[in-house]
Amino acid sequence: MSVLTPSRTGGTPVRPGAVKARRRRRTVRSSYNLVAGLFIVLIGFPVYWMVATALKPGNKALSYVPQWFPWPMTWDNFDAAIHKDFFLSSLRNSALVVVGVVVASLLLASLAALAVSRFHFRGRAVFIVMIVAIQMVPLAGLVIPLFKVLATAHLTNRIPGLILAYLTFVLPFTVWTLRGFIINIPVELEEAALVDGCTRTSAFFRITLPLIAPGLVATGIFAFIQAWNDFLLAVTIMQDNKDYTATVWLSFFTNRQGTSYPQLMAGSTIIAAPVVVFFMAIQHRVATGLTAGAVKG
Repeated sequence: MSVLTPSRTGGTPVRPGAVKARRRRRTVRSSYNLVAGLFIVLIGFPVYWMVATALKPGNKALSYVPQWFPWPMTWDNFDAAIHKDFFLSSLRNSALVVVGVVVASLLLASLAALAVSRFHFRGRAVFIVMIVAIQMVPLAGLVIPLFKVLATAHLTNRIPGLILAYLTFVLPFTVWTLRGFIINIPVELEEAALVDGCTRTSAFFRITLPLIAPGLVATGIFAFIQAWNDFLLAVTIMQDNKDYTATVWLSFFTNRQGTSYPQLMAGSTIIAAPVVVFFMAIQHRVATGLTAGAVKG
């Protein structure tokens, strides 16, 4: 026979088993929060150290004894990074490349994902397998073939050539991701639009495209990060200083005299800032329940 424990608030008595279960859940929840906090510290510490080093004077940043907090702070490293040669041109090149990659990948991937998800054609299974297989090829293995192809087409040292190079590994991933989003949308919604007089194209833009908006945001973030942070393809294809992207521009802080780490960290902070701002600006648009509210009855 179970014994009831009086409630502290004077309400309904609580069984001892329920009290133990509640304490156990609190302990498990606290353990999970502790583990999550440790992971956050491990992941965030390199970012903190980058920003802290950028705010330190040169003698403090290069000291053998680590200084955990940047005191006294200085903005001289940021000023030196901003006035570094080709700073504005590298940011402009990165912005052009990112916009081109994001727009082209989302446009082409959405149409390709729709075709793979909704239509049955010869070679469909092979196409899906090739999308997955391409993701397994190391990027370093594509550099020389891509450079030869672009050099033959006279697209080296040009923004369109770099955009095409990025699409070779961004587009397969975006197609695969958007395919999963489109599959989860009931085909009956498109069929109802066709019955109401919509064409296949208008049904896609009016029904399917709004419902895969969270998928477009997620894949757009991936395309943005990949195009913005890449170094290998950019330094290979863009060989003139004025054509370098922002990540390649960071290599200017290393010369024969060594590496200026405080200025390098300041430049890295400046280059990383657009990614953080872009993600924070659109994170509220990443939502679940793609078809929630689509069917009203």
